[in-house]
Amino acid sequence: MTDYTPPKVWTWNSANGGEFASINRPIAGATHDKDLPVGKHPLQLYSLATPNGQKVTILLEELLALGYTGAEYDAWLIKINEGDQFSSGFVEINPNSKIPALMDHSGATPVRVFESGAILLYLAEKFGEFVPTEPSAARTECLNWLFWQMGSAPYVGGGFGHFYHYAPSKIEYAIDRFAMETKRQLDVLDRQLAERDYIAGNDYSIADMAIFPWYGGLVKFDSYNGAEFLSVHEYKNVQRWADEILKRPAVQRGRMVNRVIGDPSEQLHERHDAGDFDTKTQDKLNA
Repeated sequence: MTDYTPPKVWTWNSANGGEFASINRPIAGATHDKDLPVGKHPLQLYSLATPNGQKVTILLEELLALGYTGAEYDAWLIKINEGDQFSSGFVEINPNSKIPALMDHSGATPVRVFESGAILLYLAEKFGEFVPTEPSAARTECLNWLFWQMGSAPYVGGGFGHFYHYAPSKIEYAIDRFAMETKRQLDVLDRQLAERDYIAGNDYSIADMAIFPWYGGLVKFDSYNGAEFLSVHEYKNVQRWADEILKRPAVQRGRMVNRVIGDPSEQLHERHDAGDFDTKTQDKLNA
């Protein structure tokens, strides 16, 4: 292990950022002027099919499956590796420059919503589905787990995923530290799911939609090439829960939206109506 002594004052070395050096920086704000496109539906989503992006498209597809036509949406692709999130239009919606970001044009005054958990809660309350609406123990439990995900997943993605898969050099201490925490979190979920069908109880909710893309993805799709390393097969209850969620057609559709990697048949770069799942937007553009 190479010893590193931090300087008295940190300075930015852009060449030391590994794979993401071209987009990571220590300041906020726009890097270039560019307006965001606006489609035909009141709900305009600007995203990418990372785990955080999948949360919102899964919820929107679940709402549409229930017959809520007001949940129709346009999903525009934000290529974060190319810095689309730093355009002036995107920063206007989300000053934190992270996907996903949503604009709701259904009312007299457009509403911006950013942070994936906030978007889930906003849409669930707007349509009165997938979260208990009245103050109750059930509502509190759903929100407990929604916010658990928001606080926990950075240890999986920016922690374990980064140091195990993306970091330009392997640091044993960092990998061990975040592998331990990731396994602890999986054990938290496994114990919670031992006597419940879903995360917050026996009803499917936005808590499941928030947690599934991260932890279901980890145990089912080896998101960070660490499934064997983490022995994810040990978490039988998480595996059972993830399998059940994956059976849902809305989840299958939601996982496709704004996806640009993997099997081409599972990618839908942009979504503007339900027919795009059959005739892909990328195929239309390339025709």
